[in-house]
Amino acid sequence: MTEPADSDEPVIPAAAVTPGSRRAPRPRRIPRSREQQARLDAREPAFEPIPFTLDAAAARRPFADKLNEWFAARRWQPFAFQREVWAEIGRGASGLLHASTGAGKTWAVWFGALAAFASARSPARKRTPGTQPEPLTVLWITPMRALAADTARALQSSAAELAVPWSVGLRTGDTSSAERSRQNRRMPSALVTTPESLTLILTRPDVREVLAHVRLVIVDEWHELLGNKRGTQTQLALARLVHWRPELQVWGLSATLGNLAFAADALLAPVKTPRVSVHGALPKTLMVDTVIPETIERFPWGGHMGMRQVGAVADAIGDAQTSLVFTNTRSQCELWYQALLEARPEWAGLIALHHGSLDQAVREWVERGLKNGLLKVVVCTSSLDLGVDFLPVERVFQIGSPKGVARLMQRAGRSGHAPLRPSRVTIVPTHALELVEAAAAREAVEQRRIEGRETPEKPFDVLVQHLVTVAIGGGFVARELYGEIRGTYAYRQLTQAEFDWALGFVEGGGAALRAYPDYHRVVRESGGLYRVPRKDLVRRHRNNIGTIVANGTSNVAYLSGGRIGAIEESFISRLKPGDIFTFGGRALELIRVQDMTAWVRRATSSRGAMPQWAGSRMPLSSELADATLTMLARAAAGIYDEPEMRAVRPLLELQQKWSAVPERGVLVVELLKSREGHHFFCYPFAGRTAHIGLGALLAWRASREKPGTFSISMNDYGFELLCAQPFDWAAQLQGSLLSLDELEHDILASLNSSELSMRRFREIARVSGLVFQGHPGQQKSARQLQASSGLFYEIFRNHDSGNLLLNQADDEVLLQELDAQRIRIALERMNASRVVVTRPSKPTPFAFPLIVGRLREKVSTEKLADRVERMLAELEKAARK
Repeated sequence: MTEPADSDEPVIPAAAVTPGSRRAPRPRRIPRSREQQARLDAREPAFEPIPFTLDAAAARRPFADKLNEWFAARRWQPFAFQREVWAEIGRGASGLLHASTGAGKTWAVWFGALAAFASARSPARKRTPGTQPEPLTVLWITPMRALAADTARALQSSAAELAVPWSVGLRTGDTSSAERSRQNRRMPSALVTTPESLTLILTRPDVREVLAHVRLVIVDEWHELLGNKRGTQTQLALARLVHWRPELQVWGLSATLGNLAFAADALLAPVKTPRVSVHGALPKTLMVDTVIPETIERFPWGGHMGMRQVGAVADAIGDAQTSLVFTNTRSQCELWYQALLEARPEWAGLIALHHGSLDQAVREWVERGLKNGLLKVVVCTSSLDLGVDFLPVERVFQIGSPKGVARLMQRAGRSGHAPLRPSRVTIVPTHALELVEAAAAREAVEQRRIEGRETPEKPFDVLVQHLVTVAIGGGFVARELYGEIRGTYAYRQLTQAEFDWALGFVEGGGAALRAYPDYHRVVRESGGLYRVPRKDLVRRHRNNIGTIVANGTSNVAYLSGGRIGAIEESFISRLKPGDIFTFGGRALELIRVQDMTAWVRRATSSRGAMPQWAGSRMPLSSELADATLTMLARAAAGIYDEPEMRAVRPLLELQQKWSAVPERGVLVVELLKSREGHHFFCYPFAGRTAHIGLGALLAWRASREKPGTFSISMNDYGFELLCAQPFDWAAQLQGSLLSLDELEHDILASLNSSELSMRRFREIARVSGLVFQGHPGQQKSARQLQASSGLFYEIFRNHDSGNLLLNQADDEVLLQELDAQRIRIALERMNASRVVVTRPSKPTPFAFPLIVGRLREKVSTEKLADRVERMLAELEKAARK
C-alpha cells in the first residue's frame, strides 16, 4: 500500500487561507500534545488475526455463564430481541433482524452463533479438543471493506474474551496475500467478507470442501445490498451454499428499511430452514432539528453549497465532542472542509475529510481518529453512512436535503451509536425551500415512514457472470443449476429458455461471437458437467468479478511519491499542465497525466477548480416528497406550526399570492410569457429523475399535434418546458397529455433512447465479462472500455437482436435511468388531482429555481451570478408592490 507523501499519516493543512491573502499556508505535520500523541500511538491498528490460543479450563465453563459475565462486566443487560435471536438460531431457524442502529444487532446474531455452534464437534473430523480452532462455521457478509474490518475486530475480541475456541478472519480486496495464503491452507472459524470476495471463494476448485462446515451465514446491512446487483450476487451465492448444505441458516441485519416482509423474502428465498422475523423492541431516540438561516430569500435557487451556514455550523460543532458533517456530493464535501477550516483555523489537526475517492490509507487514518476520539469533526459523504462504530460521535450534521428518510436516519445513527444513547442529526438547508423538506423529514422520521427497497429482476449480466463462476468452482450440471438459481428471489421467474440462452452465451458467445474462442468460456464435458476450459479465461474472470462498475478514474499522486486518491477522467481531461485544482483538502498543481495517473505537486495558490464527480444528484424519495406536500398543504391552509415553516412563510405566502401552493390532490401548473418565450411550469413532486422523463414525455406529446422545440429544466419539485411558440396547455391537459396509454413507448420515443441504452450497456458488458477491464495494475481506460462495449452494442443490435443483454439495457433505462414506475405513479396522481392553471406575470418562488437551473447550463458561473442578481432585484421589487 502506498503511503501519503512525506509522512506516515495524511498531512492536513495547518490553517486556512486568511481573507484577502493570495498564498495558502504550507501544509505541515500536525502538532500534538503528549497526551494526544500517546493516544494516537495506542490507536487501534488495522485488523490482524490473533494467534489461536485457548484456556482449556475457561473453555469448559458453560457458555451461558461466560456470556452473563461478559454483559455484567459492561453493566449491560441483554435485550429481549437479542435473547429471541439466540433462541431462534439455537433451534435452527433463519430470519431477518430489524433494529435501530447501535441497538446491538451484531451481538444478537454473533452470540447466538457462538451459543449454538461453538461447542459442536463435527463427527466427520477427528482432532484433540483444544488444539485447533473450529473449522469455518460462520460466514459474515458486509457491503463495505471498512465495515468488514470493524466487524472482524469486534467478533475476534469478544470470542477471545469468552474463551471460545474460534478464530476470526477477514477476506476483502484489502486482505494481504500472506493472509490469503494462510486462509487457503486453513480457513478461520468465522470469516468476515464482502459479496465480491465470497464470489471469488466460489471459484476455488475445492470450494465445496472449503465451505463444508459452514452452518450460518449473516448478511449485515441487508438494506444496503437489497436494491442493487450486489444483492443479486449475494442471493446467488446463498443459493449455491444452500444447495450444498440444505440445513444452512441465514440471518439478515437491517436498520432502516420500510418493506421488511419483502426484504426477508428476497434474502431467505432459497433457505430450507424455518423462517422468522425479529424486531428490536427498543425504539431509538432520534432528534432531528434544523439550522435556520438568519435571512430567508423569497426566490430561492438550487446549486448552492450552503456556505452561508458555515459560521452557524461551526458554532454548533464547537459544543460537541466529535461531529460528522455529511454532504450529498464529494465536491460539496471538499468545499465544506475548506470552509470550516477557514472559519476555525485552530481546528487544524482536529478536522478531517472522508469520501470514497480518497486513498484507502487516508480513509483508514480518519476512521481510526474517529474511533479514538482524536478528531473534532469529519466532513464526509455516504462513505461513512454504514455501521462502523464511532462511539465518540455526539452529533451529525446533514448539509442540504437528505433526499430520503432512510438516508437521514442512517446518518443520524452514526451519533450515539450505542444502546440507550440518543442520536441527533441537524439539517442545514442550502436554500429556503429545503426548510420545508427539513420539517417534512422530521415528521416522517417521527412516524417511521421509511422508504422500501426493490431488488433487480433477473439481471442477465449477473447471471452470465455467475455461470462462469460456478463453472470454475467445481463445475455444474445445467439442470441442477437452473433449479438452484430459480430458488432465488431475483430469478424466481427465470424461464428455461432464458437460462438456456445465458448458458449458450457463455458456452459459444451467442449468435454474434461464435467465431471467437475467448467467448467460449465454458464447455460441456462427458457426463454433462460444465467447466471453464482454459487457465487464462479463469484468471480473466477472477480479476473482473463483481457488479460495481465505477466511472473511469485517474489516480492522483505526488511526483515525489504517495497516492492521494482518484478523480474521474472527465474532470482531469479538462485540465492542462499548470492548472490548479482542490482535492483531499489541498490545492494541487497538475504536472502531467500519464498511465492513468494525474501527477501533481502542492500548489502555492489555493484558488483552483473543484473536482466534479458523476452520479452526485440524488432524487427526492417518494416518502419525503409526500411528507413535503403535506407540509405545503398545511401552509396553504394557513397553518405554520413548525419553526422551519414559520421561517419560510413569506416565500409560501408570495407563492400563494402570485399562483398557488402545490399540495396533495392539487396539481399546480403555471403559464408565463417572457422575453425568452412561453413557459410551462408543472409541480408533480415526483423527484428529479422522474421529472426528466415527464418533461420530455409531455413535450413530445404536445409537439405531435403542433411542431415545437422545447428547452427542459427540472428539479425535485417540478419541471419547466420553454418554447418560442405558444401552446394551449389548458386544452392539452384536458386531452391526452397525461394519458397512461402507450406510456413506455412514448417515454422512449421522447428521448434519445438508443444513446441511453448504449450507455447502460457499457456497465452490463463489464459485469457479464464481455469487456475485460484488465489485470491488477493494468486496467484499461474508461475510453477503451466504452469503445469496446459500444462495439459490442452495435454488433448485437445488427447481428444478434435477440440478445437478452440488449433487452436488459432497455429495461434498466426505463426502470433506473428514467424511473418509469415513478413516472407512471406520478401520472396516475396527476390525472386524479385537481389541476390549477395559473398565469402569473412574473416567475414565482417555485418557478425561479427552474429558470436558474436552465440558465446554468448556458452561461458561466460569473455571468450566471450577475444575471441572477438582476432577476432577483426585479422580482423583489415586484413582490414589494
